[in-house]
Amino acid sequence: MDVDRNELVLNSRLSKRLQLKEGIVENVYDLLSKIDTVKQTWTITGKILPQMIDRLTHDVIITSTGASNRIEGNQLTDKQVESLYKQLRIKSFKTRDEQEVVGYLNVLENIFKNYNEIPISESIIFQLHRDMMQHSEKDSRHRGQYKFGSNRVEAKDNKGNIIGVIFEPTPPYLVAKEMQELIDWYTHSMNTTFKHPLILIANFIFEYLAIHPFQDGNGRTSRLLTNLMLLQNGYTFASIVSHEKRVENTKADYYQSLNKTQTSWKSKSEDISHWLLFFLKIVHSQAEEALKIMNGEHIDYILSPKQLSILNWMRQSSRKEFSRKDIIENLNMAPRTAEASIKKLLDLKKLKRLGSGRATRYQLEE
Repeated sequence: MDVDRNELVLNSRLSKRLQLKEGIVENVYDLLSKIDTVKQTWTITGKILPQMIDRLTHDVIITSTGASNRIEGNQLTDKQVESLYKQLRIKSFKTRDEQEVVGYLNVLENIFKNYNEIPISESIIFQLHRDMMQHSEKDSRHRGQYKFGSNRVEAKDNKGNIIGVIFEPTPPYLVAKEMQELIDWYTHSMNTTFKHPLILIANFIFEYLAIHPFQDGNGRTSRLLTNLMLLQNGYTFASIVSHEKRVENTKADYYQSLNKTQTSWKSKSEDISHWLLFFLKIVHSQAEEALKIMNGEHIDYILSPKQLSILNWMRQSSRKEFSRKDIIENLNMAPRTAEASIKKLLDLKKLKRLGSGRATRYQLEE
């Protein structure tokens, strides 16, 4: 039975398109090697303190939520998203933008906390979609269930206006069948290490977007699934460096790679190379950022909010020198907190001490 199952997986359309053309094989495996080097380093070094990881994850939840929703035309800034994150206990939200953002915040937070306990299954995908849209009044009819009408994959500008059609997805009557086939393929492929996990994830996400199983929210759900799959396969740096933000920053390339890959979808010679390279470049960008954080190159990431507030205040000031009293009074900071923060910034060579005793002043090292 297992042999038959293996044959079905290997002979499926989803597997055949992973027989990459010679021209991109080198690029793909170069990216995979670089990403996995960071993955291994991240796992064995443990350089970043748990409380610092918690703070970075908190920031990523906000950044990712804002980015993922803005890709679809939402107008909320990260600052507005952060404000909503502090009010999650509120049961009703005024605008559709707020309703969408709060649902995404809740689901992404749950994924980061419980990814090892969330299997990739049809019922889970329904749940992710339903929970993501739980506050969205307009979507109450179709949340958590497959689409009932045709829907197109559309490119939108920053104001949510449709600027082009990417492709026509699977018709509603075939969605349940194709989704089950996709989930079965992914589960079995992962269990048999048929291909590198990142290739399998990229393949799943493209097919998911091509099927476009829900009436709305497919792009956002695909990015939630991407985070879930990356974390489940050991790419835990995904919780401290936003995947969604990188997609938002390269939105034109995102749509272009989907469009180019879709042109051969379900043909006899499917070519997933455009999407695969785009996906791996995004994950590689995450990995590089994580490595910089781990090596202390992006020092702001490892500062406490108090330490960061001192730096930001100094950067924005027209003055060049500051006393301890200036910091305490301007930032309304307790003396002991100010002393500890100044000492840390001196140790990290972010500040330079000038003079001594009561005449001591501080200057930015940057």
